[in-house]
Amino acid sequence: MSEVHDSDHRIARFRWRAWLALAAVTGAFVVLALRAWYLQVREHERYTQQAEGNRTAVVPIVPPRGRIVDRHGVVLAENLPVFALEIVPARTPDLEGTLRRLGELVTLTPRDLQRFRRLLADSKRHEPVPLKTRLSEEEMARVAAHLWTLPGVDIQARQLRRYPLGPTAAHVIGYIGRISPRDRELMADWPQERAANYRGSTHIGKLGVEAAQEEALHGRTGFERLETSASGRAVRRLDVTPPQPGQTVRLSIDVRLQHLVERLYGERRGALVALDVHSGEVLALVSMPSFDPNLFVDGIDAETWRSLNDAPDRPLFNRALRGTYPPGSTYKPFMALAALELGLRTPQTTIHDPGYWMLGNHRFRSHGETALGAVDLRRSIVLSSNVYYYTLAHEMGVQAIHDFMVPLGFGQLTGIDLPGEARGVLPSPAWKRATYRRAEQQRWHAGETISLGIGQGYNNFTMLQLATAMATLAAGGQRPTPHVVLETLAPGPGSGTVAARVQPPRKPLGYRPEHVQTVLEAMAAVPVEGTSARAFAGAPYRSGGKTGTAQAVTIGQRDKYDARRLAEFQRDHSLYVAFAPAEAPRYALAVIVENAGFGAAHAAPIARRVFDYLLLGQYPSEADIAATQMGQSAAPIGPARRIEDIPWPPAADGSADSVPR
Repeated sequence: MSEVHDSDHRIARFRWRAWLALAAVTGAFVVLALRAWYLQVREHERYTQQAEGNRTAVVPIVPPRGRIVDRHGVVLAENLPVFALEIVPARTPDLEGTLRRLGELVTLTPRDLQRFRRLLADSKRHEPVPLKTRLSEEEMARVAAHLWTLPGVDIQARQLRRYPLGPTAAHVIGYIGRISPRDRELMADWPQERAANYRGSTHIGKLGVEAAQEEALHGRTGFERLETSASGRAVRRLDVTPPQPGQTVRLSIDVRLQHLVERLYGERRGALVALDVHSGEVLALVSMPSFDPNLFVDGIDAETWRSLNDAPDRPLFNRALRGTYPPGSTYKPFMALAALELGLRTPQTTIHDPGYWMLGNHRFRSHGETALGAVDLRRSIVLSSNVYYYTLAHEMGVQAIHDFMVPLGFGQLTGIDLPGEARGVLPSPAWKRATYRRAEQQRWHAGETISLGIGQGYNNFTMLQLATAMATLAAGGQRPTPHVVLETLAPGPGSGTVAARVQPPRKPLGYRPEHVQTVLEAMAAVPVEGTSARAFAGAPYRSGGKTGTAQAVTIGQRDKYDARRLAEFQRDHSLYVAFAPAEAPRYALAVIVENAGFGAAHAAPIARRVFDYLLLGQYPSEADIAATQMGQSAAPIGPARRIEDIPWPPAADGSADSVPR
């Protein structure tokens, strides 16, 4: 019996174990089935994307950058197709050995290697770094034949930014450069969509229109999906989303006029801004000396950068936008308008000018201590009486001067569509308290007001501000907003389609028309019988203007100014503000020639040639240009030429004579 009992017990235990095993196996299969369902159903999309990602690669396609053209369609910035030799550091085990090997296949200059190492330090290891951006066909063939022995080396088709006119209008156009670590920090704060649009991009606008219109010029990045092998090499293209090229930006600048003015300066320093008085369009914005923006596109070498940055003439400094200067006597027409508007003078009010003016024991002198006798408002502008404006400034006081000049734009940002505009200084007691620390320096003294009336003292304005104020006066008190962009044009087949047009409104300042007209008529007498009569002799049109001579350094009231005894950078600046034609003003300008002396001798002749260009369609003779460059011209010399007869583009030396049409 015991044996039968033991047998039944073993069978029962076996069955229990079998059921337990069956349950375990069943449970395992259930778990596997659930996991399979989870992976294949719930996570299907995720793992499909991962599998697809292992099989394919999405590569950004950088869009062609938009062109920049002048108001007549002359190309100022374009793209040049090139083949670039690039290295991806992360895929290059022996970088130095690779560089030596490439040096045997292509010509690598010390500048190429210096630029490569600088870009390498600023780039991530997985990003391609250009070693040479313009390969010849022979160099391409040699490198291509050895690519299989050069891991991480590749030849890529790129578009190199090119500025065909070189230094002409460089301060307006600006330039692009490689995206720097600083740029990446700023881009980190961009909206995600905008940041994603820069995938694959290596360059960005750094200055001028290139920076201000970056979003329009950059375009929209495209993508291509490639099937890749296990080694990561592309096998075939699966699909592509083409990039959208950047828009063409059309400027208000007349680049022929711009080039002419730059030639008229020669080796001298200075700035000129010419505006349409009604629309605010900037026709010329000149800063001399200039620089070649092509140097910056591919990365400027240290030696060239030092030569530009440390040059005494400061070619990288935008004098028209950022240079601030005392306006000198060009300030007097605006002071005259203030006198009329505030009821402190009438056109007939006469002031005796003995050649000096006394405030207490301090003597404020006029030009060469010359007595002008009885001076009314018209004579004060035509003959540039200092005494008239000494007394006016004393009567007005600094705060009234400040408050009247603010709406005209002095000491204010004009709102031009270019980055980096300087505000300048329109002084006031509040400004002085905020500027100086010591109590005795913060106090405003009565004598400091006097020199403000003739555009000296703490006054410091840009040529853009002076030109805008002149345009406001010429437009009857309607202040325009200066701008260099006329419109952006859509890319593609409908490339003539306007994507956006720029038309900023004018701001009426509420001046009495008869007061404005009184000042304009006085200015119209200056080129006829006043200080700029020699420069405008024989002009077949009427214009208005005002010369100015501004001190670069303070000369004591008891000392006599003698340019021969001063270093060049200490000599007076030569200025001129003007409008034309006098009957119905269309154009206004402000011009300065640094350290050149009397405004009528250097600045006014440049203004004459600008108006001849705009109103008569005339281009000066080469002899006249040469004389103006030396400051030895007044009225034009030699027969003028028609603009359409001038060869274009200009010759490499800047002249217009040696280029076939």
